[in-house]
Amino acid sequence: MQRDEFFKKELIEELRVVENLIRNEPSLAKRIYYFSAAYGITSRTFRYSFSKDVLLADFVLSGTYNLLQTKLGQLGAEENLPLEQKLDGLCDGLKLLADCIESDRSILEPLEKIVTIAYSTTGNGEYMEERGLLKM
Repeated sequence: MQRDEFFKKELIEELRVVENLIRNEPSLAKRIYYFSAAYGITSRTFRYSFSKDVLLADFVLSGTYNLLQTKLGQLGAEENLPLEQKLDGLCDGLKLLADCIESDRSILEPLEKIVTIAYSTTGNGEYMEERGLLKM
């Protein structure tokens, strides 16, 4: 197996593991912690087998993790439900990302989904979502 194929396979497998860990974890903080593994694998992958797509995915996933961490720090216990629901959407985005990488399709759709969900956790994003301007 070529080196690039090896890292592609590892990336796909790890994204699927991360998705499952997040989906099955009841703790909101730990779900976000697990999300950090998504950009961890993209970061490792493009260092050994460079791809502009994986670099782009790394920036989106890293930025999303930072937004989630910020939001988690701002939340009171009663406000956790909307963020937990958004994490379910992020899992869907991770699954779609792994599927697209595996089948050599464009990763734009899953990254758009992930970044839109991440943006919806910001003040402006929440406002736009409430007004119906931001659709998931």
